[in-house]
Amino acid sequence: MNTFKKTTLALAISALAGGAMAQSAPAPAPETSPITANVTLVNDYRFRGISQTNFKPAIQGGFDYAHESGFYIGNWNSTISWVGDLNPGMSAPLEMNFYGGFKKDLFAEGFATDIGVLQYYYPTSGPFTALVNPNTTEIYLAQNLTLGPVTGFVKFSYAVTNAFGWQNSSGSYYPDLTLNYDTGIWGLALNGHIGYQYIAGSVDGVSNNTNASFTDWKVGFSKDFGGGLSAAIAYVGSNSKLAGYASPQGKNLGRDGGLISLTKTF
Repeated sequence: MNTFKKTTLALAISALAGGAMAQSAPAPAPETSPITANVTLVNDYRFRGISQTNFKPAIQGGFDYAHESGFYIGNWNSTISWVGDLNPGMSAPLEMNFYGGFKKDLFAEGFATDIGVLQYYYPTSGPFTALVNPNTTEIYLAQNLTLGPVTGFVKFSYAVTNAFGWQNSSGSYYPDLTLNYDTGIWGLALNGHIGYQYIAGSVDGVSNNTNASFTDWKVGFSKDFGGGLSAAIAYVGSNSKLAGYASPQGKNLGRDGGLISLTKTF
């Protein structure tokens, strides 16, 4: 999600013009739109360390509306295959995320607090769609941080419905930590992430879902090319060994692997 940069043109013009603008009134900063959009191409869509596309490429995109008060809403979408791969007789080629919340520097500048709700929606079709419902609703609380060249956030997500098709799994949760370090070299940032997906409840009332719980991680670099264009390369993985996270070919969907992505923000 997830998530999820404003420039002041007048200052840039002033710096270039130097003393030529000293006798004139400063140009007003251009208004920035509260709406942003993004599109991404990636060689493998990983969600919390688990491949959602059976190690195949995905196209992703969405938009966000952020009000100056701190309230925001957004939508993000990605091609997927896991619902149909793991549930023969079902088809769900798309994941749609709808979210809204409040994000504001409540304690100090650069330390925004973010609270909201996120709906994962998977449009399904096929004769067995009534048997498995992958749709999931989570509430989340995140604390962002900025410490010089280091930015990031710590976040806690809590499922108020069954989580991604797991039976009796309401109350599942996912705490995670993401940190980025601006190297100051060629627009490169070092990225790191670790999270723990806990799946609550039981399967068919027999066994505990803790076997479905796992830790995931990511390390990599991102590059800002300017003009809203960025790229990232990362190494991701998890310690998941459960058959429920296996592809139809028997491959562990949470195994270690490399990611390459290209993103354009408008």
